[in-house]
Amino acid sequence: MSRSFVGSRPLVLLITLVVVLQGVVGPAVAAEKKYRRTTETYSLPDVVLVNQDGKKVRLKSLETSNTPVVVDFIFGTCTTICPVLSVGYATLQQKLGADAQKVHLVSISIDPENDTPKVMKEYLKRYRAKPGWDFLTGSRGDIDKAMRAFNAYIPNKMSHYPLTLLKSPDEKGWTRIYGLMSSSEFIEETRKAGIK
Repeated sequence: MSRSFVGSRPLVLLITLVVVLQGVVGPAVAAEKKYRRTTETYSLPDVVLVNQDGKKVRLKSLETSNTPVVVDFIFGTCTTICPVLSVGYATLQQKLGADAQKVHLVSISIDPENDTPKVMKEYLKRYRAKPGWDFLTGSRGDIDKAMRAFNAYIPNKMSHYPLTLLKSPDEKGWTRIYGLMSSSEFIEETRKAGIK
C-alpha cells in the first residue's frame, strides 16, 4: 500500500461516515419540527384596536369568541418573518374556502405609527385575504399592552418573534407556537387546536 493512501485512510473513513450518517440521520433531522408548541393562559387587556376598515375591535373579545381565533404580530413593511406568517394565513383561508369566516385570523401591528388602515388594507390585498382576517392597529400604548399580554413584547419591530397563537372556543388556554412553520405544519397545528 502506498503511503499516500494509508495517510488518507482516516479522511476517507470520515467522509464515508458522514455520508452514511446523512442518509440515516438526515431525514429524521429534516422531519424534526423547527418550532415549539406550548399551552398558555393569557389575560387580555380591555383595549380597543382598529382594523383595516376602520372598525373598532375590542381585544378582550378574542378570549370569549364563539369561533376559533388565530393571532400573530406583524407589520406592513416587514420583509422577513411577517410574509411567512401571512402566507400561512392565506393558505388556511384558501383551504377553508367558503368556510374561511369560521375562523377569525387576527394580525396585530407592531408598527402602529406606520400601519394605518390604508396600509393594512393594501397588505391584506397582497395576500388575497378574505373576510375573517383582520389586521389591527391602535395607539402605541395599546399595542404594547397587547404584546405584553401575549408575552410577545419587543422594543424594536426589527427583532420581533415568529409567534402564532391559537384559541379554540372549547379551550380556556391558548396554543402558543414559537418559530416558523411551513404552510402544511400551520394547517396541522390549526387542526390540533380544533380549527377544521
